[in-house]
Amino acid sequence: MSYTIKISQDDNDRRLDRTLRGMFKNVTLGEIMSSIRKGEVRINSKRVREPGTHIYAGDELVVKWPPSPESEKDNPAQKIFEKAYAGWGKIKILFQGQNVLILNKPAGMLVQPDEPGGDSVISRVWAVMKSTKPAAVHRLDRNTTGVLAVALQGEALRGLEELFKIRSVRKFYLAIVKGKAPNEILIDAPLLKDSEKNLVSISEEEGQAAMTKCQCLATDPEGKFSLVKLELLTGRTHQARVHMAYIKHPILGDRKYGDFKINKLMKKISRPFLHAYELEFPENLPSALHEIEGKKFTAPVPEDMKEFLKEQGMNF
Repeated sequence: MSYTIKISQDDNDRRLDRTLRGMFKNVTLGEIMSSIRKGEVRINSKRVREPGTHIYAGDELVVKWPPSPESEKDNPAQKIFEKAYAGWGKIKILFQGQNVLILNKPAGMLVQPDEPGGDSVISRVWAVMKSTKPAAVHRLDRNTTGVLAVALQGEALRGLEELFKIRSVRKFYLAIVKGKAPNEILIDAPLLKDSEKNLVSISEEEGQAAMTKCQCLATDPEGKFSLVKLELLTGRTHQARVHMAYIKHPILGDRKYGDFKINKLMKKISRPFLHAYELEFPENLPSALHEIEGKKFTAPVPEDMKEFLKEQGMNF
């Protein structure tokens, strides 16, 4: 049996494989790719065997899987999100437009759920918006706080993904680190990720280019700790954490790349003191992103970092 789905504006000019993944969340990627390569997927009655084929608004897509219910109220997954949301609490919204949300992510929360119906930033957004279309455009580690951009529809998602890909969005972080940090430094050190161990290391031979600007904003009177502002010129996994460890100023509370002795002494620090402080968007954006062009979005410093800075005599 086959099913016909008419492509909406949300999926205009998207890759076929990505569109199918979004439409059929319970179908594995392997099954989707296999179906495409076998010629079981058709666009406007023509068999398509290339996953990267682009589809456009108004196209008729023929597949072997039944479409999801038209009404979000009839979607069992949505009911799970709505029920769980009441217990999880809210996400702080810094900006809400027609096509884009800018959020302040709390510590201890994944951006994406790690299991169906699991708690995450996006699960909570789905519950609030009563839709599973919103998607995070970039990632923050579970214990990193701060600014996170979420697309509410397809054109905004593709536009934002392109902006981050070509590094047009400026990303600034605040971190509390060991020692007296240099006033300003450009850290240019290639990073290599070991996916099995989820570890990143410096590798001049095999690593991908990675650059971070570091500016010292304050140092405590004894020179034990510094507050630094970091601009990530690239977007590698664990980039800020590895680069600060590389220049001998590891982020406090970082159990993976930090200073073990200091972390052991600082028992009140329960996470890496790293905060996504600001996102700055360029001018002249596509129509779906007009509401954020040329704007900066800032997330206030979280309470645990503010309290530590105050205790150390560093005002910010």
